Amino acid sequence: MKHAVIKYLSSMVMVLVGGVAFISPAQAVPSFARQTGMACESCHTVYPELTHFGRVFKANGYTLDNLKEVRGITATKEEMLTLTGLPPISLMVQVSETWLSKEIPESTGIDGKAQNGTVAFPQQISLLYAGKIAPHLGGFIQMTYGNDSGTFGIDNTDIRYANALVLPNEQSLIYGVSLNNNPTVQDLWNSTPAFGYPYSASNANVSPLAATQIDGTLGQDVAGLTFYAMWKEALYAEVGVYRSAKQGVTNTITGAAGPLDGSNSNVIAGTSPYERLAYEHQWGRNSLEVGIYGANFKLYPGGGTVDAPAVLHGPANHFKDVAVDFQYQYIAEQHLFTLAGTRIHEAMTLDASFNADTATAANVKNDLSTLRLWSSYYYKRKYGATAEYFSTTGSVDPLLYPAGESAGVVTSANGSPDTRGWILEANYMPWLNTKLSLQYTGYTKFNGASKNYDGFGRNASANNTTYAVLWFAY
Repeated sequence: MKHAVIKYLSSMVMVLVGGVAFISPAQAVPSFARQTGMACESCHTVYPELTHFGRVFKANGYTLDNLKEVRGITATKEEMLTLTGLPPISLMVQVSETWLSKEIPESTGIDGKAQNGTVAFPQQISLLYAGKIAPHLGGFIQMTYGNDSGTFGIDNTDIRYANALVLPNEQSLIYGVSLNNNPTVQDLWNSTPAFGYPYSASNANVSPLAATQIDGTLGQDVAGLTFYAMWKEALYAEVGVYRSAKQGVTNTITGAAGPLDGSNSNVIAGTSPYERLAYEHQWGRNSLEVGIYGANFKLYPGGGTVDAPAVLHGPANHFKDVAVDFQYQYIAEQHLFTLAGTRIHEAMTLDASFNADTATAANVKNDLSTLRLWSSYYYKRKYGATAEYFSTTGSVDPLLYPAGESAGVVTSANGSPDTRGWILEANYMPWLNTKLSLQYTGYTKFNGASKNYDGFGRNASANNTTYAVLWFAY
């Protein structure tokens, strides 16, 4: 058994060395590069897309390091502390400008148009701790200032304990626990929502009405504890639960941060289960992953939509999300190619919203489906292009997707959430930690129609968006 463990560790070292030898430079969170002493391309194609080694590094809890450490060891040789000499902290900055195809109306209600061309300086600034915390314990912790909120707060976070076994026939088993705040942020593939394409998007665009719960809707408002295992670096399984953990919420009675009650919107009833199963096959410079993932969310809508008393013990809205995904990668010295996609189907049972005194849903049963397919190519990790097709379809519900009484822009005249379009993006990376992107999003349908979708003459193409962003990390 000892010989098998040594051989397994030796094979991991060979993978590490091979990754450095055969892959060209790329952008990544510099914290990991500082901690491991490896170039960013070992874990990433182009940030944040992971290579196979990057996925194994993440599954192992971000703990691989190559730095001088401060160690604490007991009299029985038990390791109690390991602190790297250089804290794995990084800074990420985005500066952008966004243009809409057609201006939106003046919000004061007078006749006129808002200024077109929104400069975000910055769009966001993130401070990241990314790396080893203790033996077998590591984390990706992101704090972000966003120009849309004007505040600095918690962003994507994944803290995990991980360990590994060598099974009979020298087969590896990585297992661990993840504590995270956004369903799929802990996932190893970029085909799932949290780290899926687009990797950077404008916050000054016009967004459609509908999105599934697992597709970022609950991000940073939940806490999840999930258990995972990865066999032979190929078969991956994960199960866990999520519970509401809302930020910036104060209970009006206690004046403190809780408990949550009926004044808070979309509070999870108890816990929500999460499941993930994926398989990755590698051959030569190629890899292919196929998988399924999903969650069940039972949410109290709050905001007075359910009669007192006991609004957190009465009717709730139930969302069942089931998704499939795939990711193909070809990684060579000069050429990188990725093809990936996901389809999410959400079945809704809206007992609370339908039966409330002031109903916010016209149907008890609704459904929503989202499809995203994208492909990217990079030459020498310096010049790149990405194309994506996206589509959202669902039940017609004029209360869930309402029309506006005036020029609403983000409304639906026919109560449909149907939206589809495409994204084209060009990228240039003059340095390893700097990325310039020009992205164009075109809509062929928006909130249920191609023409006059809001009932006030605005067409889907009016929301086409040009987005230029400078993105760097240090």
